[in-house]
Amino acid sequence: MNIKVLGPGCMNCQTLEKRTKEAVKNLNIQAEIEKVTDMKQITSFGIMLTPGLIVDGKIEMQGKVPAVEQIQDILKKHQSN
Repeated sequence: MNIKVLGPGCMNCQTLEKRTKEAVKNLNIQAEIEKVTDMKQITSFGIMLTPGLIVDGKIEMQGKVPAVEQIQDILKKHQSN
């Protein structure tokens, strides 16, 4: 699983990265988590509001910091695909 956390490094972006790592650990799954901070690269993904969460190339969240449980639900959905 490939996960990208997009954002310039603000507190919300840092929180999303931390919660995403926690969700991966809780689910005990193999995932590559990449932090993307370059704004040109962020907008190239189609993200207009940060923070953004992309899982396996699909935008799953933008402009919000979901709870760990919500992130886990997103990741479970990708596991079953």
